[in-house]
Amino acid sequence: MSQVLTRGQRLKRIGNWLNGSTPLGLAVARVGGARVGPGPRGLRLASGYRLGFPVAGAFTVGNVVITSGDWQQLQQDRPTLLEHEEQHSWQYLVCGGLPFLPLYAAALAWSWLRTGDYSSRNIFERNAGLALGGYREAPVRSLRSLGPRRSPRGQRKVLPA
Repeated sequence: MSQVLTRGQRLKRIGNWLNGSTPLGLAVARVGGARVGPGPRGLRLASGYRLGFPVAGAFTVGNVVITSGDWQQLQQDRPTLLEHEEQHSWQYLVCGGLPFLPLYAAALAWSWLRTGDYSSRNIFERNAGLALGGYREAPVRSLRSLGPRRSPRGQRKVLPA
């Protein structure tokens, strides 16, 4: 069954192939033992992924969306998840492919630093739609609370002998 893609979807499919992210996604799916098939809007859907990393209901590499479960069941349980993951495929294109991975890691670290949660302040997750991906937004914590603790003014900390 052939699907008609928009110009943008064709551009994304070709761009993510040329920038190496889709071939990497196919390799990750294969190494993880997933079955890959066609999906909507130029995506490839991989189900039955058996490696424990990353810990996620689904994750995207290029135009390949990978899950440990079954896509039909996942679509019934979380109908907005594929829309969220498709946004990540656009992010791979915009970031030039594989540079997305260290940029995402930096965004993940920033989110953890600010909220104690990997997604809440991750620019990529926010732009893909936190709620669409099933994420809750955690409150932002002050960066001051993360620094070294100071004793009250005028008092010196005394270390035990």
